[in-house]
Amino acid sequence: MGLFILIAVSLVAGVVSGIIGTGSSIMLMPVLASVYGPKEAVPIMAVAAVMANASRIVAWWREVDWRACAAYAGTGTPAAILGARTMLSLPPRAVDAAIGAFLVLMIPTRHWLAARLIQLHLWHLALAGTVIGFLTGIVVSTGPASVPVFIGYGLTKGAFIGTEAAGSLALYAAKTLTFGSAGALPLESLSSGLVVGATLMGGAFLAKPFVLRLPSETFRFVMDGLLLVSGGSLLWSAASAP
Repeated sequence: MGLFILIAVSLVAGVVSGIIGTGSSIMLMPVLASVYGPKEAVPIMAVAAVMANASRIVAWWREVDWRACAAYAGTGTPAAILGARTMLSLPPRAVDAAIGAFLVLMIPTRHWLAARLIQLHLWHLALAGTVIGFLTGIVVSTGPASVPVFIGYGLTKGAFIGTEAAGSLALYAAKTLTFGSAGALPLESLSSGLVVGATLMGGAFLAKPFVLRLPSETFRFVMDGLLLVSGGSLLWSAASAP
């Protein structure tokens, strides 16, 4: 039953993230934490995120800005490895609390960044990649943090979705390999991640026709709602844990 619910939520998350460019991890983390536990959920989501980002790259291949991707991922990849190793040393309750607090705090932070990052350049992307990469290694998703960065660089719609996915793919691949080398990705977790990832990929392709018709205000509203609900549920889980 838990796997059935997870697949259903994954399909919805795949469609939503395919439309707004991020959000699948935010929607799935409370379900994964409930089924597998918070610490096991992070590497499962890392595997699924690799597949989800790969599907968005394929869907928007011709619009990907590879220079922006290289600047962001060049510094973000080693930072993600460091962050993943840090996460493995944390207790499960701390992981739940850290992820929940991060998601909720990203609501005002995202608005603050969006209001101030007017026009960014490649070196800004490299700097942002370092910070966001490290956080990506620790928490399940930093998609909302990367949104104003890539938009501030001047990317929109398909170009934004494809380029953000390409940069994130490098970070999540490094994170997944780190978990695997540390023995934190057993066969059961890998299998679960592949199932979730395949469902997310299907949702991403279903979403493509809706991208051009999505108003920017709707995007912001959906993102804030996802952050508040998912972050709040994880904080509740951490507070109620024995």
